[in-house]
Amino acid sequence: MTASVVYEGHLRCKATHNQSGTTIETDAPTDNRGKGERFSPTDMVCVALGTCAITTMGIKAQDMNIELAGTTIDIQKHMVSDPRRIGKIEVVIRFPKTLNLSEKDMTILERVGNTCPVFKSLSSDMEVDLKYEW
Repeated sequence: MTASVVYEGHLRCKATHNQSGTTIETDAPTDNRGKGERFSPTDMVCVALGTCAITTMGIKAQDMNIELAGTTIDIQKHMVSDPRRIGKIEVVIRFPKTLNLSEKDMTILERVGNTCPVFKSLSSDMEVDLKYEW
């Protein structure tokens, strides 16, 4: 089993990663009756996309003897209604200015990011805008 989740009431959950024991708490967003004091479940989907893209790129980068430490990611979620769901995720991955890669290396890494497992698991109804700033 990957995780165990307890609904704590007041629209909050606590998820425990079974292998490590680490926890993540979620809260409903303020526009959906929550306090917005923690990541919402839909925020977690968006964060999963960004972290999955850079993690899979990091795996490939290790094989290429490239260090991606210091890379930052900005994520913007856009909700839609009827039905309420994530309509669009914007992700901007910014690499350190000191990183000096060839066009070929950048293309390889972008292709890996664009095919990460989370990206491939998202609904085709959802717009995903994944940008890379080298």
